Amino acid sequence: MKSILTSVLLCLLSMHSVLAETINEVSEKVSEEQVGTLHSRISLLQMGRPNGVTLSQGQRQSGMSFTLPSDQVITDAVLNLHLQVSNELAEHDSILTLTLNGQPLSNIPLDSASSIATVYRIKIPAILVTSFNHLNFEIESGDEFLCKPEIIEQYKVSILPLTTIDLVGQQLNVAADLNQFPKPFFDEMQMNASLISVSLSERFTPEQVSAAALISSWLGMESDYRGVSFQVLTNSLPTGNGIVIGSPGDIIDGLTLPQTDQALIKIIANPNAPAHKLLLVVGRNDQQLRSAAWRLIQGGIPTNTSELMVAPQVLPQSQLYDAPRWISTQRPVYLKELIRQDQAMTVDGIWHDALNVSFRAAPDLFLWDGDSIPMKINYRFPSESWIDEEKSFLNMTFNHKFLDDLPMNKQGGLEKVWQMLGGDIRQESVDIPIDPKLVYGDNQLSLYFKVTTKADTLCNDFLNSNAQSQIKEDSWIDFSKTRHFTLLPNLSYFAGSSFPFSRMADYSETTILLPSKPANAHIATLLDMAARSGNDTGTPLVHNRVFFGVPDQGDEALISKDILAISTMDQQHFNGQLLSRSPFDTQAKTLTVRQPTMSEKVIRLIKGDWDLHGVEAERYSSSKQSWRGFVSYRSPWNPERVVVLALASDNQQLIRLNLDLNSSEIASQIHHDMSIITDENGVRSFQVAPQFPSGELPWYMLIIWYANQHSFLLACLGGLICLIAGFTFYNILVSRSKQRLNPEHENGWHNEK
Repeated sequence: MKSILTSVLLCLLSMHSVLAETINEVSEKVSEEQVGTLHSRISLLQMGRPNGVTLSQGQRQSGMSFTLPSDQVITDAVLNLHLQVSNELAEHDSILTLTLNGQPLSNIPLDSASSIATVYRIKIPAILVTSFNHLNFEIESGDEFLCKPEIIEQYKVSILPLTTIDLVGQQLNVAADLNQFPKPFFDEMQMNASLISVSLSERFTPEQVSAAALISSWLGMESDYRGVSFQVLTNSLPTGNGIVIGSPGDIIDGLTLPQTDQALIKIIANPNAPAHKLLLVVGRNDQQLRSAAWRLIQGGIPTNTSELMVAPQVLPQSQLYDAPRWISTQRPVYLKELIRQDQAMTVDGIWHDALNVSFRAAPDLFLWDGDSIPMKINYRFPSESWIDEEKSFLNMTFNHKFLDDLPMNKQGGLEKVWQMLGGDIRQESVDIPIDPKLVYGDNQLSLYFKVTTKADTLCNDFLNSNAQSQIKEDSWIDFSKTRHFTLLPNLSYFAGSSFPFSRMADYSETTILLPSKPANAHIATLLDMAARSGNDTGTPLVHNRVFFGVPDQGDEALISKDILAISTMDQQHFNGQLLSRSPFDTQAKTLTVRQPTMSEKVIRLIKGDWDLHGVEAERYSSSKQSWRGFVSYRSPWNPERVVVLALASDNQQLIRLNLDLNSSEIASQIHHDMSIITDENGVRSFQVAPQFPSGELPWYMLIIWYANQHSFLLACLGGLICLIAGFTFYNILVSRSKQRLNPEHENGWHNEK
C-alpha cells in the first residue's frame, strides 16, 4: 500500500512539474505576443451618431456599431453613458436595456435618470468585446397605454453625444508580413485617427521625402473618415511601429539599411522595441524609391513575405479631373453608385435614420446664373391603411439646406377630383433642381421618409408592420452640363479639396517646395497634406516632385507647374525667394502685405477690383506674434498658375495646421487669398490681390462672363464710347453743315489753294 501511495505521489509531482513548465511556456508566449498597454476612447461621432440617439415609445430600439484593430486584445472596457430622460417617461415603470453583441450588458431604471443629464459608468466584460461590435439600446415599459400616437413624443430617452467607450488593451506581436500592409502601421478596423512615424536618415534627400509623400497619400486614402497624421524623425527610430525610408547603407539610430542594387521593401522587428515592426523602403535614386513605394501600395504581395526586391514599375498618369472620388461630370450618376456598401435605399417602418448620400465634387464647377443641376428622385411610400397620406412626405436637404418636402400624393384641384373618382394620384417621381451655389467640395444629400400615422391608430398596428419606404435605384443627379471654371487664388478650394493641385490628382502638375534645410515639422506638414489630398481624390501622389529651396528661375518645375510650398518665418531666405514678386512680404519675421503702386491702383479701379483688404490684412498680420495659416497668389513664373504657401510663425504652430484643416469649423472659414489662424481669434481671411479666371471657358463665353462680372465697368466703357462717338459724329456733321450752307466759301478756298 505504501509503495502505491509513493507512486501516486511521484506521478502527481511529475504532472505538477509538467504543468508548471507548460504554464511558464504559455506565459512567455503571451508576454512575447502582447506588447504594452493601449488606451483608447471611441465617441458616438466616430460611431456615426454625431447627434446621439433618441428613443421614444414609438421607436423603442436603436443601436450603433464600433470596430477594433485585429491586433489588439481588450482587457478592460467601460461605457460612459450620458442619459437624458423626459419627465413623463421617468414617472412610469420603464427600463433601458443595454446589450453588446446580443449579450445582456445592463438594465437602467429610467426613473433614476433626469431631464437634464445623468452619467452612468457601465463596466463591459472584456470577453464580450470583439473586432466588430454592436451596442443596442431598448426601452421596456410596463405601461401599455403609453403606446398611443398622440402622446408618443412626450416619452423620450436620449443617449447624448458625450457618451463614450473607454478601452484598455494589449498590442499583439504580429508576423513580419508585407502581405498584411498597411497593418500593423494602420488598421482599417481602427476608429480613431492614426499617428504614423516616418524615419529618415540625417542626410535625407528630396527624393526620399517624395516617396514618403506617395505612401502618405495612399494611407490617407485608406484612412477615409478616420484620419491619419504623421510624425517625422531624422536619425531616430520610433518607439513603436514605423516606416523607414532611405538609401542602401544609410545608418539611422544604429540601424543600417540593406545594401542593394534594386529597390527594396522589407519589414523587420524594431531593434528598439522588438515586438513592433519597421517597414524599410530602400532605393538608390528617385526612380527606385518611387517604384518601391508604388509596389508597396499595390498589394498582392504573397503571404509570409518579409522582403521583396522591386523591379522598375510603370507608373500610371492622371488626366485632368479624373479623381475617382469626384462625381463624374460626363454623365448622370445614379444615387445607388454614391451610397456606401453598408447602406440600403430601402428603410423599414416609420422610425428610421435618413438616407445620407455623400459625394465629392471638383470645387470649380461652373454654371451660368439661373442654371441649375438637375436631379430626379424616384421614390415610393408604403401602402398601409394607417398612414395619413396628407401629412406624410419625403424630406430632402442638400448640405443641410432644405430642398423640398415631396408628398405621397400629387397636389392640385384636378388631382383631388380624380381621386374622388377613384383614380390613382400617388406621386412617385419628381425633378429637383439644385442651386450650383449649394455645391461644395464635400456634399451630402439627405432623404428622410416622414411617415405620419392616422390619429386613431394604435402603435401596435404599425410596430408589427413590415412596411417599407424606398428610394428607387434609377434616381440620379447630373453634373454633365457644368464646366470647370473659377476665379483663383481661392484658399477655400485648397482647404476643402486640395485644389488646384488635385486638378491632376497624382500631382504631375505640382511642384512642392520646402526650405533648403527642412525641419521635421516641414516634412510632417507635407505628409499630412499629401494624406489629405489622397483622401480627397482617391488617388496617390504618384508623380509628386519635391525640391529643397527654390529652383533656378528658368526651371521647368516652376514655369509649368502649380506650386505648393511649406515654410516658417525663420526661413527668411527661402521666404524672400518665394514672395519676391507676390503681394506678400516678410520683414523681421513678420508677414506683411505689399501696398499697390499708383499704376496698380488705377488698373484695379478700371477692372472693378474694389473689394480688396490689403490694409486690414497688413494691420492684422503684423500685430500677431504666434500664428499659422496660408497665403496664395498668382505664380510669378507662370500667370496661369497658382502658388499656395503654408506658413507659420514657428515649427510648433506649423504642425497644428493639420488639426485646423480637419476641423470643419476652422476649415470652412479659410478662403480668399490670405488666412491667418490664431488661438485667440480663430480664423481671419482677407482678399489682398485681384483674382484671375482659370478654367475651360471658350473665348466668346469668357467675353460674356467678363461683361456679366463687370457690368458697371461695361456701362462706363459703353458711356465713354458713346461720348467719343458723339463728339466725333458731331464734328463731322458740323463740318458737313458748313459745307452745305457755304458752298462758295468752300470753292473760293479751293481756288485760292
